[in-house]
Amino acid sequence: MSETTTRQRRDRTHWLYLAVIAAVVAGVLVGWLAPGFGKSVGELGTIFVNLIKMMIAPVIFCTIVLGIGSVRAAAKVGKVGGLAIGYFLVMSTVALGIGLLVGNLLHPGSGLNVAAHAKEITKYATDAKAAGGTWQFLEDIVPTSLLSSLTSGKVLQALFVALLVGFGLQAMGSAGEPILRGVASVQKLVFRILTMILWLAPIGAFGAMANVVARTGLDAVKQLALLMVAFYLTCIVFIFGVLGILLRAVTGNSIFKLVRYLAREYLLIFATSSSESALPRLIAKMEHVGVDRTTVGVVVPTGYSFNLDGTAIYLTMATLFVADAMGKPLSWHEQIGLLLFMIVASKGAAGVTGAGLATLAGGLQSHRPELLDGVGLIVGIDRFMSEARALTNFSGNAVATLLVGTWTKTIDPARVTAVLNREIPFDESTMVDDHAGAETGKPADKDLVPA
Repeated sequence: MSETTTRQRRDRTHWLYLAVIAAVVAGVLVGWLAPGFGKSVGELGTIFVNLIKMMIAPVIFCTIVLGIGSVRAAAKVGKVGGLAIGYFLVMSTVALGIGLLVGNLLHPGSGLNVAAHAKEITKYATDAKAAGGTWQFLEDIVPTSLLSSLTSGKVLQALFVALLVGFGLQAMGSAGEPILRGVASVQKLVFRILTMILWLAPIGAFGAMANVVARTGLDAVKQLALLMVAFYLTCIVFIFGVLGILLRAVTGNSIFKLVRYLAREYLLIFATSSSESALPRLIAKMEHVGVDRTTVGVVVPTGYSFNLDGTAIYLTMATLFVADAMGKPLSWHEQIGLLLFMIVASKGAAGVTGAGLATLAGGLQSHRPELLDGVGLIVGIDRFMSEARALTNFSGNAVATLLVGTWTKTIDPARVTAVLNREIPFDESTMVDDHAGAETGKPADKDLVPA
């Protein structure tokens, strides 16, 4: 198949993302002008996100099994995982510090009355309690069976079982090759199904946006504009400042080119308010850009539970906002103790709907229960702020994959440059590089563009 034909087929996907933009605008208008109808179509967004989540466990399982199973040295996987966890801890601390700094400079909650929203927080306090804390989080990593890890919807269970299967195939040597080839075929099927599901993105985006605008109204957004603007600007500074400088210093690549490369994933996240909706595509694109399958398979899924930079910034700013709004500001000692607790607690609440609010409620309930009622003030705009959280978390995981790949020398620098310069286009039709190296997990050579 000629390169021209390939480009024409790939270019058809542009219509999908243009349709997503149109659906978001239509959803805002419908939610504003016809709130009753807007609330009634809210489930469309939920259904679409559930369809995406349905595919996450198979994608993670196939990617990790292929990555680890094709690597002969188990120590290589351990080195990647250790570096990734260390990096995640450092960046979470940096994000926490940035949120603290901005919150203390702006004091966006000063002078607000939160009494009218006091009852709304009960649900999130209950969710936080149900999350079970850190020990429950660790216990939930181990599934009840091998197959349940693929059906429970818990990312870390799929990661855990995939690691076991990958190391098992690695130990089998050549006897495990037929199984690896079978998993590779399953991976292509999974990505093909995912591509089909993504064509429903405009419907999901419309339902999600119409519902949230119908329920909160535009006035709720205007009322708390300062907090929203401050949070969005902080996330932008973190992505293009902190992450951008780190990416340039370690890999020599531009954060602007990386963001351009991941533009469609950003749009999908913004439309669905869930970074999970773009997780399978991030795995595929990080492999395509030149990072080994082993590194991608370990860093990306782990980062979705441990590398929550956007959530860390949100928790710090939201806590200071609530304290100021209640007229009971926190001392520096209280701020550090409470927010360090939240960084740990956010891991335990990672699988809970409304995890940001649930973690915020749980932290306040444990340390400053008199501030708990104030969280209800931001319930109305949390849905709008969740997009910035998700986009920042996603960016942090993309950058982390490139950094860890560089540190462990499991990356092809020349290919990274070529892909980010648009010389090697990503195959939107399959999201799989058919010519990827089977033994090393490295992507295809520059001249092998998937058809």
